Amino acid sequence: MLKHCLLGLLLTATTFMSYAQEAQPANSTNANTAYIIDNLYTFMRSGASKNYRLLGSVDAGTKLTLLSNEENGFIKIKDDKDREGWIETKFITKTAGLHQQYKTLSSEMSFMQEKLRQAQIELPQLQEQNQTLTDQNLQLSAQITKLKTTLEQERTQKEAASSKEKRQLLTYGGAIAFLGLFLGIILTIVLSRRKRYEGWA
Repeated sequence: MLKHCLLGLLLTATTFMSYAQEAQPANSTNANTAYIIDNLYTFMRSGASKNYRLLGSVDAGTKLTLLSNEENGFIKIKDDKDREGWIETKFITKTAGLHQQYKTLSSEMSFMQEKLRQAQIELPQLQEQNQTLTDQNLQLSAQITKLKTTLEQERTQKEAASSKEKRQLLTYGGAIAFLGLFLGIILTIVLSRRKRYEGWA
């Protein structure tokens, strides 16, 4: 069962990697989230025009927060360094680029690897606990079997003692009945003789 759990974790990680690219756009449901398109970097300006001064550059795939609507082909954003400025709208996309997907996958893979490592560490302990429980179960089964045997022996001994007692009672009763009958006959004979002797007298 433990091997099945580890296999399940591996399959989960593989499945996640296979579908992460498809699932990523669906997860980006925040209307104010966008990304710099791949394979380029662009400049951030202080205003909605190329006439405004440069504030710096933003790398391809950087995750952005949109702060305004489009204005003169520019849109105000906040980048992953918390810098605010204006970038040309044509360089922005709502779909996460390869860079962002790679970061997400790397993070998820690290998480799954850590889970797998923990499972591998816990596996010997769980196997040891399983063996201990198995041994305890065998011991309890042996004790139960022994108790059943003892109870059966005691029941047999009680039945034998009861049968012996009944036989003794029957024997004593028969002996007493025989003795009573014998005494009755003797008394009858003795009394009849006494009456006969008295009659002669």
